[in-house]
Amino acid sequence: MGIMLVYDITNPKSFDNISKWLRNIDEHANEDVERMLIGNKCDMEDKRIVGTDRGENIAKEHGIRFFETSAKANINIEKAFMTLAEDILRKTPSKDSGPEAGSVAVGRDQSSGFKPRCCNT
Repeated sequence: MGIMLVYDITNPKSFDNISKWLRNIDEHANEDVERMLIGNKCDMEDKRIVGTDRGENIAKEHGIRFFETSAKANINIEKAFMTLAEDILRKTPSKDSGPEAGSVAVGRDQSSGFKPRCCNT
């Protein structure tokens, strides 16, 4: 129901594969699958090779969401997964029609003060 395409901002070869992966998704996945583009390792700005603008442009070209994340520094990880889950739920027919239908709840307090330190939000 959802696919995250992840490339390494310090490795241009990983970014170059994105177009091929998107074509494969178009050819083989359900047409209503949610897709998201992730540029990982945004904590390594000093080693960045793939600019944010390149990720934004390919995401815009394909009409998909874009995030830059860092798994190591826990930057935008939860936000990316939650956004993808919410997008999937918005498309999923629900038997429930109450106020909680189509929303995702996380078990920890959302007011923890976590704020992304870099990247697009």
